[in-house]
This record gives sequence, structure tokens and C-alpha cells, in this order.
Amino acid sequence: MIKEEKKYNKNLVVVIATVAATGGLLFGFDTGVISGAIPFFQQDFQLSNSMVENITTAGLVGAVIGAMLTGKLSDIFGRKKTILVTAIIFVLGAIWSGWAPNANMLIFARLFIGLAIGISSFSVPLYIAEISPTKMRGRLVSLFQLLITIGILVSYLSDLAFANNNNLESWRPMFYMGVIPGLFLLIGMFFLPETPRWLMSKGREDESRKILQRIEEPGLVEDSIQRMKGEIEKYKERAGFKEIFRPWLRTALIIAVGIMFIQQFVGINTVIYYSPKIFMIVGFEGARADIWGAVSVGVINVLFTVLSLFMIDKLGRRKLYFIGLSGIVVSLFALGMVFAFHTALGDFGKWMAISFVWIYIAFFAISLGPLGWLIISEVFPLRVRGIGSSIGSLSNWLFNGVVAFTFFKIVKLFTASGSGIITQEKLYDETTHTFVTHAVDNGNPVGAFWFYAFIGILGLVWGYYFLPETKDVPLEKIEEHWRQGKKPRDLKERVD
Repeated sequence: MIKEEKKYNKNLVVVIATVAATGGLLFGFDTGVISGAIPFFQQDFQLSNSMVENITTAGLVGAVIGAMLTGKLSDIFGRKKTILVTAIIFVLGAIWSGWAPNANMLIFARLFIGLAIGISSFSVPLYIAEISPTKMRGRLVSLFQLLITIGILVSYLSDLAFANNNNLESWRPMFYMGVIPGLFLLIGMFFLPETPRWLMSKGREDESRKILQRIEEPGLVEDSIQRMKGEIEKYKERAGFKEIFRPWLRTALIIAVGIMFIQQFVGINTVIYYSPKIFMIVGFEGARADIWGAVSVGVINVLFTVLSLFMIDKLGRRKLYFIGLSGIVVSLFALGMVFAFHTALGDFGKWMAISFVWIYIAFFAISLGPLGWLIISEVFPLRVRGIGSSIGSLSNWLFNGVVAFTFFKIVKLFTASGSGIITQEKLYDETTHTFVTHAVDNGNPVGAFWFYAFIGILGLVWGYYFLPETKDVPLEKIEEHWRQGKKPRDLKERVD
């Protein structure tokens, strides 16, 4: 354990936050790893696209359940213990997923690991926010979002390392690799302290003070203690769930749910989950080639997420939202055009497709990706911020699940008779014990991409009326704005 008698060490809190943020890496890894595994276990288990959707969605259902449980459990048992349990679930879930002998067992394994994804999406940022010194909180909490994108990229690289077109069971070690970061989080969190605020809320002031002396600037320790005492006393009685539905908070609730709807229904996770399948449809041959395309998506995602950290406070929320969403709409429409004219475009079409996917990911990473989580943490007053953020998180996972579950269904719905894209895929024949090439009709995703583009257009209209500019606006001013029944788009103008 960390020895409490040591003096303030500025670098220590960076180490603490980095270790805890590994929960974000696991979040990203287990979200992305299934994309490279799909082409293999789909052929290994001879699964329909509908069954693949069930397996993918199982993880999202687990995430919804995990997110629902987190708030209460972390208040009772503490932030540290909650993350430790999360790490154990990640490790066991990775082993279970890799071992799964059939599709039904894989569904249960993904449901189980989804619990950890949902818990980490709430508990890790909360832990980092409460353990961070005041002046470093913003940068350290942003590590979580960055490590999610890094986790997705790591999952793609892991998929690429194990992908073997001649071994349909090469999806198993892809899942097993999740054990390594899971153990890192488990062992690392064991040596980290509990958060000062949680300890204070349990009446353990001496322990809270000792930890604050290690992580907070010496001149701010007493001020932090008094502020925590004041907050705990002021909000001793927790806000009831009904309070979030009061008329004056209706706008904040619409903003939290609305931005998560737009974030998910522009189809981001069809790219994250199904990118190898998409690249296969457009003409890249072999599962390894498809995963290389997914790796490129992961690299773009990480690079532009880093860029977004420098842009959010410079450009402001609204401007970044409209720039990013406009780019998303254009790239989705262009991507649909590529699939609409794939026959005429020939081999050039697949390079156009991957280019527009990169552009799409870049615009998402600088806008809707970070803005969704940031906005829901800003628009609610302190008394109901936990409940409001939970509703925003749950909305994210629910919409995420709907998009993942319906992608192939939307593709099929909008595919005209005879316009499906035929690919040649190798399937293992149990009789001859050889790989036999079969023609597979994948439908045509043009309609799906244009559907997501249409949602993006609606999002631009919605954003004009409902997205507030919270840059440089004190949280107390935001609460006052809602109480007075003012319009979201007038927020910045009113306080300046």
C-alpha cells in the first residue's frame, strides 16, 4: 500500500490516474475486440448475421445492467472496491469468451463482460475525478476517454496478431488477450488509495486527510477538506429519482438523452463492431486484410481524440458539435454513394470507402465522441448530477445496443432485390475437413449509411435548439439558466 506519511508528490497522482484509467483501456478493448473476431467465429459456428447481432448486443445489454448498478454499489462499498470487482469480471469474462464452445455460451460470456464495461464507464471517471487535485482534474479525467480509444486500437492490433485465415478458431486468443490489461488493473488498483471524498462521506476524516496530503497541493488540503464537509452536509439527504423529472430540469434531461441518441444513431458502433465485415463487403480479401482496415480506423480514432482535447475548450461545445456532425453527415452520404456505385467504381471503390470511413471517424472523434460524456456532466445541477449522468450513460448503452442489433436488419431492409454485394468467403466443411469457398450475399449497406446520415441532419436541427454553449460558463450559472426557463442556445449569450 502507499505509505501515508510521505509528503505531497505531484507525479504520484498522475500514476494513480493512469492506473485507474486502464479501466478505460479495458472498456475500449472489450468493445473493439469483437470486430476482428466476428469473421472467424461466424464461420466457426456457422452463424447467421442475426446471431452475430445477438452476440454483439449481449455485451451492450450487460453494460446497461452494469451502469444501472454502479452508482449505488460505489456509494456503499467505495470507488476502489468497485473497480477491483470490475477488473475481476474483465479477467473472468475474457477467459470465458475465449473458451466458449458454442454461440449460446459466447452470448452469456459477452453479457458477463458487458457488466464490467458498464461499471467501468461510470466508476473509473468518478474515481479519477475524486482522486485528482483541483488544478489537474480536467486533464486527468480526459485520460479515460483517450484510453478507451487506445483500448479499441489495441484490440484491433491483437486481432491482427492472431488472425489466421486457415484457422477458424483464431478468434479465441483474441478474447484471451483481455486477461493481460485486466490483471494490470486488478493488481494496480490493489495498491491505490480510496478517494478522499468517499472516505469523508463515511466519517473517516483522518484517512481522507492523509491521502489528500499525498495528492493535493499543501496549501489546498484544508480548503479541500472544508469544501467536502460542506458538500456532504448540504447534500446529506440524497436527491430522489423523481427530482430529475421536475419541469425546470426537463431541458437538461432532453439534452443528456438527445446528445447520446445522436452520438449513437449516426452509426459509430457499426464501424467499431463491424468494420472488418464492412471492409470485406467492399472488396478487401481475407479476414487479416479486413482487420488491417479496422486497425487504421483505431489509429485515426486515437489521433483525433487527442486533438479534440485541445479543441474543446478553444472552439467551444456548439461550434465543435456543428463542425463534427456536418463532417459526419457528408462522409456518411459519400460512403453510401460508394456502395451505391460499387460495381462501376471497381477496385478503386474500396479505397474510396476506407477513405470516407477515416474521414467519418476523424469528425466523430473530435466532436460527438468526447462531447457526449462532457455535456452530461455539465448540464445537471450538483444535487442531481449523479442521477442525471446515470440516465445519460444508460441512454448511451441502450442506443448503442439498438444500433448494433439492427445494423444488418437495416442493411437488409434497404437492399433492393438483386442489388446485394456478393463476397466469396471460406467456410470449414466438417465432412471433407477442408475450407470450401461459398458465395455470400451481404446485402448493400448504402441505405443504412444514408439512414444514419439522415439522423445526423436531424441532429444538426436538434443541436441548434437544444445544445448549450457551456464553455467558460460556471455550473451554478447553468443551473440558474434552467430555473429561469431560458432556452439552451441562449445560455452563453445570457451570461456573457
